[in-house]
Amino acid sequence: MNRTRSLASVFAALLALSPLAAQAADKVAIGDIDDMSGPYADVNGPRAVEGIKMAIADFGGSALGQPIEFLTADHQNKPDIGASKFREWADTRGLTMLLGGSNTGVSLAMAPIAKERKVPFFAIGAAGASLTGKDCNAYTIHYGYDTNALANGTAKTILDQGGKTWFFLTADYAFGTQLQAAATKVVEAGGGKVLGSVRAPLGTSDFSSYLLQAQNSGAQVVGLANAGADTINSLKAAHEFGLTNTMKPAALLAFITDINAVGLDTAQGLYLTAGWYWDLNDKSRAFGKRFFDKTGAMPTYNQAAYYSATLAYLNAVKAVGATDPDKVMAELHKTKVDDMYTSDGVIRPDGLLEHSMYVMQVKTPEESKGPWDYYKLVKTMSGEEAYGSLADSACPLVKK
Repeated sequence: MNRTRSLASVFAALLALSPLAAQAADKVAIGDIDDMSGPYADVNGPRAVEGIKMAIADFGGSALGQPIEFLTADHQNKPDIGASKFREWADTRGLTMLLGGSNTGVSLAMAPIAKERKVPFFAIGAAGASLTGKDCNAYTIHYGYDTNALANGTAKTILDQGGKTWFFLTADYAFGTQLQAAATKVVEAGGGKVLGSVRAPLGTSDFSSYLLQAQNSGAQVVGLANAGADTINSLKAAHEFGLTNTMKPAALLAFITDINAVGLDTAQGLYLTAGWYWDLNDKSRAFGKRFFDKTGAMPTYNQAAYYSATLAYLNAVKAVGATDPDKVMAELHKTKVDDMYTSDGVIRPDGLLEHSMYVMQVKTPEESKGPWDYYKLVKTMSGEEAYGSLADSACPLVKK
């Protein structure tokens, strides 16, 4: 009898605790594993963290009845560090969603962890299109832009203006390889020709020898298949060496922080492709002002994407009433993204956020009305025009 009563007491206690256990299991924990101190820190980094915090605050600070937990880490542009930290948070910190990457190599290392641990991963800043192509999985969302969109914007625009012969200065890792390949495809399809290329290690400070090779090639265009501090340093060097007098630089991935660092005197006339710009419309201007008031800088389109992606995830959690990854992913795939970042965002079956992209040209100092007024809109591309048709996706999740 005593044993029966004891078992009954234990069972009753477990029943009493089970709602708490379920509640604890459904706590929202958002992580950001990013470049916080390296060549992409101004593009994503600490200010992207502020974008995430703004989204969490705008959502109300809590989800499913509990405060939202937020974790950050610096992957130092090392794939093993990114993958290890992701696995650690998933196993020991109850991680329910991850943002970040900024580096294609790191994102490609983290994406399989998303699949293994069933944790939705929003890759932002990593441009490699293979993330939603041959390397896709059901828990990775590529949010913002990819190498296909960048090439279809910048490379095609310059090609149409007569820039037929190209030489590529390429970041020596997965991102640079994929970006050069995408741009090469566009150039050759448009009747142009690639005369050569050279690879530079991530974080290179002296681009003189690489630019000399570009100049000696006789090409009309030097395609900069790099980003962040590498773009800044290569643009400055090209201007200082007078290379821009004989060749047209094509910034295949450039951000407003790059233009701010280089200055309009150097960057004027440059074409680039952007996923967002603070001065596009009333919603973007309102967000830009809020962000500037918090950080002292206008947001890059990556940093704006962090805010948008965080809210998209939290709204999906709210809609399904749980953090169950399969239910949340299903909700994300069926819900249009209509916010300050985009009005026509759709997450495709391959995980790509397809949305309008913008070809911009950097203003002259005379055209600019003040700080951060750097771009004029040249062309708006539809999502399919920018990213290509879903029917052409190499992702095995896409039903043909």
